[in-house]
Amino acid sequence: MDAVGILPIFIGMTRKHKGAERRRIVRLSMLTAFLLTALFTVLGKAIFRFMGITVFDFMVAGGVILFILAILDVMGARHAGDEDPDTMGIVPLGTPMVAGPALITTCVLMANEYGIAATLVSLTANIIIAAVVFSYGQILTKVLGESGSAALSKITSLLLASIAVMMVRRGVLSMVS
Repeated sequence: MDAVGILPIFIGMTRKHKGAERRRIVRLSMLTAFLLTALFTVLGKAIFRFMGITVFDFMVAGGVILFILAILDVMGARHAGDEDPDTMGIVPLGTPMVAGPALITTCVLMANEYGIAATLVSLTANIIIAAVVFSYGQILTKVLGESGSAALSKITSLLLASIAVMMVRRGVLSMVS
């Protein structure tokens, strides 16, 4: 979980949302990330086996979704602040940004290695840290101002597109090797 790395993307996506709305987005994204990852921590292998998918399939799907969102933002078809806070808190922030294929895979592997309880405690601690980082992200927005935040939003959308391409590339390469 890379809360600091995701913070600029979070700021760019929520820059037009104010106080209570932004706090609601943080709560929804953290709750979504926790519930999804906890579910996969407990049932991940069984879910993948039942559905006949691999972690690499999951990586490609998450990458494609992120890429589409990034392209829409860069092209101006999607504007920061226009999204429904409830939807944005769940997708793309809760998943696949916070709880993406890498975190889900890590939790599945950690549960096998260290046990479900230890993995869930670690996940909870990381979710709390991410919530604190996101909650105080508005300080950076105040420093940057409106135009700086808009510029950061476009730059982070390009980075988001790059992350998406990397996820698809890793997923595809892992499938064929």
